[in-house]
Amino acid sequence: MTSTRPILALALAVLTLAACAAPTPAPPTAVLTLPPSPIPSPTATPDPCAKENLQASIMPIDRLMREFDDASLLAQNTPQELLLTPISDLQRIRREAEDQEIPLCLLDLKSYQVAHMNTVIDVLIGFLKGADADLINQGSAQARQLHDQYTIELARLLGITLVPPPSETPAEGTALPEATATP
Repeated sequence: MTSTRPILALALAVLTLAACAAPTPAPPTAVLTLPPSPIPSPTATPDPCAKENLQASIMPIDRLMREFDDASLLAQNTPQELLLTPISDLQRIRREAEDQEIPLCLLDLKSYQVAHMNTVIDVLIGFLKGADADLINQGSAQARQLHDQYTIELARLLGITLVPPPSETPAEGTALPEATATP
């Protein structure tokens, strides 16, 4: 029986070595290789002053000007004692215009816009306080001039040629309307 011991020891040694050997390889699996993803190219920000983008850049400025013109027309037709609310609305629109970020090419347009708005508000406040009629008329004329400058700059930016309206001469005996103190 002693002869089986060396064989048993040899068998155990072979099994131990077999267990330490490299494991049997796993069955091959499919490897999916994706092409490298393209590196995104930096996108250029469109130039807001380029001819093809200028109209879109002007729209927010002009929207506020039209809103101000509408509110101004309402204020001009409001009794003096009720002007506080329309003036407050005009000031709100003016602040929105002042805070609006614009490209450099529209600085003159915005400058005329805000100057016009300030003048209209000043005239209405002067009227509310009972300012002299000459001051009110001067302020109204200045507001019209600034509005005209805004319109001319807007037309220049958009490439529009302005044509002045035909002047009408009143028939003989027809009186021209006189300037009044109301703005």
